[in-house]
Amino acid sequence: MTSSNLATSEDAIEIGAPHIRDSIREAIVERRLAPGTKLSESDVGGLFSVSRTVVRAALQALSYEGLVTVEKNRGAFVAYPSVAEAQQIFATRRLIEPGLLREAARHLEKRHIKELRELLAEEERLTIQRGQSARRAEIKASGDFHLAIAAITGNAILKRFMDELIARSSLVIALYGQSVISSCGHSEHQEIVDALERKDVDTACALMLEHIDHIEADLDLRATKRDSNLKDALRL
Repeated sequence: MTSSNLATSEDAIEIGAPHIRDSIREAIVERRLAPGTKLSESDVGGLFSVSRTVVRAALQALSYEGLVTVEKNRGAFVAYPSVAEAQQIFATRRLIEPGLLREAARHLEKRHIKELRELLAEEERLTIQRGQSARRAEIKASGDFHLAIAAITGNAILKRFMDELIARSSLVIALYGQSVISSCGHSEHQEIVDALERKDVDTACALMLEHIDHIEADLDLRATKRDSNLKDALRL
């Protein structure tokens, strides 16, 4: 391969891999891609019209986030979290999110409350809609609320860590969740924002812990594996 061809190949990876990574990640977070779904390099490459090298870079990036597992001689799969991993994810959220709320409260401005209220309004709109697409959008909106709290802190590392935690929580909920309504309660989000607005941080933290408890309580840790259609899940 010439230096020109090598540069072109590297450019393709740099441009294409993040798009594929984000598309697969979004499908996982919105629970369109079920845990355990095989992510064939050739199939994904065909759907996005890119080489297997580009797909491999995207899948490797997702494996660093814990969203994809790459098995020797078998290929890549959407991660299939064990019961122990599921419990560890929520234990981590209990440790992280109260501290995150306290840090957010230190930076909280009126505009942040307005932005959170707007997120809640969209979440509420989605809760009254019917159909699978509305349900998936509601799940994403629920996760976005937690990420918005992280964003208020202004801490980019914390925000990135929460991105991973929320994505991995979505995987767990996709695998083990029981409710047909959102596992991330809309009314509980409202109560947390109310407490933040009146500067009652202790109550906001207590409510967040109860909220995480409720999410985990909705899990059925005996659930069995289900499959996804890759093309449909990626909306291609």
